[in-house]
Amino acid sequence: MINAKFIKSCYDLKSLPKAQSKEIVLCGRSNVGKSSFINTIFGVKNLAKTSSTPGKTRSINFYLVNDKFFVVDLPGLGYAKFSKTDREKWSKNISNYFKSRENIALAFHLIDSRHLPTNIDIDINNILSEFDIPYIVILNKIDKLKRTFWNKAKSDTLNVFSDLSFGDNLFLFSSVSKVGKKEILSILQKLFM
Repeated sequence: MINAKFIKSCYDLKSLPKAQSKEIVLCGRSNVGKSSFINTIFGVKNLAKTSSTPGKTRSINFYLVNDKFFVVDLPGLGYAKFSKTDREKWSKNISNYFKSRENIALAFHLIDSRHLPTNIDIDINNILSEFDIPYIVILNKIDKLKRTFWNKAKSDTLNVFSDLSFGDNLFLFSSVSKVGKKEILSILQKLFM
């Protein structure tokens, strides 16, 4: 049984909770579906607020799972309607977050399975590598692709990120059909439960 609850939203790094528990970080470009991912994984409909408006999440949101570890939802990067200054500020904040937090156990990097990994995805990957953070890439919204294109989505991603291996640190996911949910829960259980 998994129990997840929202703890707080932080709009700057000074307001982050003390790093006492391990953290699993969710990162990705804007509108990649991180909130729906959280709701699906933990089986709580409105645990994370979802929106059809890209870039809605502008805070770092903390969720406590089984009183053991945090899931940390970072703001999506790259939403064009934000000013360049705002985008640069959040990009710097996210980099500083990774630099300053010592309890990060794993990052889930969500990528939209319908598209090739973008420059933003490459930037995120570079940040994770720079700070030596173990990560798993999740090809999200796989339900929006016909099954015949699933292998192409995998191979396109593997061409960009050659260190990935499907079933080890690359997974398909859908909050609609629940593809990948069992695998992600298994990873969390091995780490924390």
